[in-house]
Amino acid sequence: MELDIELLRKICDNGIIHWSVHASEQIQKRGIFRDDVINAINTGKIIEQYPDAYPFPACLVFGLNVGGEYIHVVAGFDGSAIYIITAYYPTPDKFEDDLITRKEPKE
Repeated sequence: MELDIELLRKICDNGIIHWSVHASEQIQKRGIFRDDVINAINTGKIIEQYPDAYPFPACLVFGLNVGGEYIHVVAGFDGSAIYIITAYYPTPDKFEDDLITRKEPKE
C-alpha cells in the first residue's frame, strides 16, 4: 500500500495520531516538538515509501517545522490512524544538498 500525503493530512487534522514512547523520546532529544511533526506533515511531501514496513506501511515525509526548518518524519498508517515512528533533522552526511535524496553508501 502506497501512502498519500493528503490522506495523512486529513488523519492528522482529525487528531488520530499515535506517538510511541520511543518516538517521543527521540524527538525530545532532538529538540523537535509534536507541533513540528504535525507541521511537517501539513507542509511536506512524501519522499520515500516503505510499503513492507512492519506492522504498517510507512513513509518518509520531508516538510518544515514550525520555525521553517527542514525536517524528516517517518510515519506509519494502519488505515485509520497515523503512527509517528521518528522525526529528525536531515543532515548532509546522509542526504544530498536538497535534503531529499539519500546519498549512496561509501564503499
